[in-house]
Amino acid sequence: MVDESVELLAHDTGESSTTQRESPGPAAATEAVLADMLAGLLGVEQVPADSHFFEELGADSLVMAHFCARVRKHADLPSVSMREIYRHPTVRGLAAALTETAEPSSEAAPKAPAPVALPALPEPVGTPRHLLCGTLQVLFFLGYAYVVALIATTGAEWTAAGHGLADTYIRSVVFGGGGFLALCVLPVLGKWLIVGRWKPQQIRIWSLAYFRFWCVKTLIRMNPLILFVGSPLYSLYLRALGARIGRGVTVLSRHLPVCTDLLAIGDGSVIRKDSYLSCYRAHAGVIQTGPVTLGKGVFVGEVTVLDIGVSMGDGAQLAHASSLHRGQSVPDGERWHGSPAQPGAGADFMAVPAADCGGARKAAYSLSQLLMAITLYVPGFVGGVALLVDVVPQFGALLDPGPVALSSWTFYADALAASLVFFFGAALLGLLLVVTLPRLLNLLVEPDTVYPLYGFRYGVHRTIGLMTNRRFYRTLFGDSSAIVHYLRRLGYDLSEVEQTGSNFGTEVKHENPYLSSVGSGTMVADGLSIMNAEYSATSFRVTRVSIGAHNFLGNHIAYPAQGRTGENCLLATKVMVPLDGEVRENVGLLGSPSFEIPRTVLRDSRFDDLKSGEEFRARLTAKNRHNAVTMGLHLLMRWLFFFGVALIASIAADLYDLHPAYGVAVVALANVVTLAFTAGYLVLAERAATGFRGLRPLYCSIYDEAFWRHERYWKVTAASLFVMFFNGTPLKSVMWRLMGVRIGKRVYDDGCFLPERSLTTIGDDCTLNEGTVVQCHSQEDGTFKSDRITLGARCTLGVGALVHYGVTMHDGAELAPDSFLMKGEEMPPQARWGGNPAREMPEGVPVPQTAAREDVRGGVPACGSTLIGRE
Repeated sequence: MVDESVELLAHDTGESSTTQRESPGPAAATEAVLADMLAGLLGVEQVPADSHFFEELGADSLVMAHFCARVRKHADLPSVSMREIYRHPTVRGLAAALTETAEPSSEAAPKAPAPVALPALPEPVGTPRHLLCGTLQVLFFLGYAYVVALIATTGAEWTAAGHGLADTYIRSVVFGGGGFLALCVLPVLGKWLIVGRWKPQQIRIWSLAYFRFWCVKTLIRMNPLILFVGSPLYSLYLRALGARIGRGVTVLSRHLPVCTDLLAIGDGSVIRKDSYLSCYRAHAGVIQTGPVTLGKGVFVGEVTVLDIGVSMGDGAQLAHASSLHRGQSVPDGERWHGSPAQPGAGADFMAVPAADCGGARKAAYSLSQLLMAITLYVPGFVGGVALLVDVVPQFGALLDPGPVALSSWTFYADALAASLVFFFGAALLGLLLVVTLPRLLNLLVEPDTVYPLYGFRYGVHRTIGLMTNRRFYRTLFGDSSAIVHYLRRLGYDLSEVEQTGSNFGTEVKHENPYLSSVGSGTMVADGLSIMNAEYSATSFRVTRVSIGAHNFLGNHIAYPAQGRTGENCLLATKVMVPLDGEVRENVGLLGSPSFEIPRTVLRDSRFDDLKSGEEFRARLTAKNRHNAVTMGLHLLMRWLFFFGVALIASIAADLYDLHPAYGVAVVALANVVTLAFTAGYLVLAERAATGFRGLRPLYCSIYDEAFWRHERYWKVTAASLFVMFFNGTPLKSVMWRLMGVRIGKRVYDDGCFLPERSLTTIGDDCTLNEGTVVQCHSQEDGTFKSDRITLGARCTLGVGALVHYGVTMHDGAELAPDSFLMKGEEMPPQARWGGNPAREMPEGVPVPQTAAREDVRGGVPACGSTLIGRE
């Protein structure tokens, strides 16, 4: 898949000593300016024109990113990107390339497409409307909490009135089915009543029109049918919301589309997990909605982003770790890859042979899922609570009504004991379950065997993935030596592990752990997704994924079964793993589509002496002790949170018995208090983990105590993911500010994650889209680096974009969807960058609103744009 890209970007080490020296014209002047700039950054008097940036001069990508920024500020030089730095890794070669780019061609240049006139973006709303919108959102949550409390209390009282075990079970099944149906239907009705049918438009953020948009988005994403992703029920839910979904469509992504009337997917298409096709995006203070049109037999790979106004023809395929930017269209039958996507993907992503998968099979599978939920899960929960009350005396004592219970110290002692028993008992029982039951289920699924979708083995396959991808245990054991033992117990083949104390981060997932192999000496940062399963529209199979020895994998990498990397490779953050061509070894890979870079640089070898010998063993032992204490603190913090929630529930139960007439209000109030308690817990955990001071930039070995403290910070504050509950509301910015982020006014955050809050600065009126990450750190082999990130006022981060440490985005800068802005980069004011790695995008960037192709079920709305929210 990346053969062409690698070939185009491979540098010629011999060209600079011949042709370039014989042409002392403009290239020589450019060469002198570049050499002077680089010498200043490296702190040396002069830089030889033929010396390799990384191998001979000792520069790294951070230094060269600063070099690129200086070049861009020089009025007489064209812009240079990191991709060009890797392609031309000497001053002379880079100067020649820049000079050739700057010189006008003697041939007639092709005529550039005329720019598309887009509606002018409105000015952001003022603070009063910002506060009004936030107030309405809080009221909406209070109303939703009351409705849920009403359903829960009514059903619980009716179920408790049963006589005998059988009657109580039947009542719980009826209540579970009715409550499930109500929670499924309510969002659908809400969508049609609040907005009706979506159309291409622009909605001013924080306006009343935006409030309606947010209400619908919140309702449809709280629907329990989202739990049935990968099932025909999920497609039925999308159809009920207005999407045009053809027959035999398989959707595996949990990122539910919002503007569903603008989504059209033809028969037999496959959408892999972690892909975004929301049919809206936030841009410069407005929500822009637009169509996403997929023809018949389309394949959309894992970790992809489909912007608004894009289309794919019949049989078209988009590779993993790729994206379509606004206005892009993949013709019938073509395979594209990259970010933004381009032709040239060689592999067939739907090579699994078809299987018999008729309507009867789909109906039976869907019905079995519903029956399991209604007849097993809900009654099991009710019965489990009743069993705990009978077996553990403290649980029964908590439910004794009366004012004496609330004022007695024994009430709180019982709550403490009950929460201890439940939390640690559930953790141990869950751990035993995830390392045993999936192993037995795996005996029923043979590798490299084609099975039809929606059958017994498909259900087994999905259950294995669900049970073995528990975030609680990954977070507990990750970033420590314990993660190796945990993954082995799950079924990973880790051969002869070279223990580093940081072999895996806290975010690693798979589809089948028993078919996942990682070579000796390999280290993996957060965000690895091992793609063990392959799908067609009617079938699937599981296959082994093998990652070579002595590799380093950066953040947010999807690794497919056909990955063509061998030993001693550096896979950079968000890289697209190649699927064809020769096996890459002893190199680094960066970008999407990927190209070769040096495996390592001199600066990153500074701490190599700590990787072996007595010093290594002593430091590893000390790190293990430190990590053990960190794991204990993590469990303590999680238990304290659980104890607080249990205490609120216990007090609510007592008040409910004391004042049954206000039972619904008591339960609704308990939900609100729980949310407020969660917010306070997140803030206190953040402040305590940083010593109430904030983080500082680091450059150290992973065997330095400063890094261990940073790991402790990650683990103690792991619950910060709960802040995502406030997405799209002014409360999200309030939470970030309380947690240490230097954040401006009226920032719109639709789902951005900030791993290091106190190292991040965000200016006024910024727009942060769903799935964005502002990551102030990087680990490369045994070296850890962190630095501040600054986003100026009115910056926009596109869906799925990642900003690396040391970056500055000046006022009005925009980063396109699925882009990777590398460490140390500096975006000028009003600049628009995109791609992986991100680079300056030319004028007339891919934003044309092209006419969408007609779907099998009818026409698609035109991409015209209407501004809403001027009230």
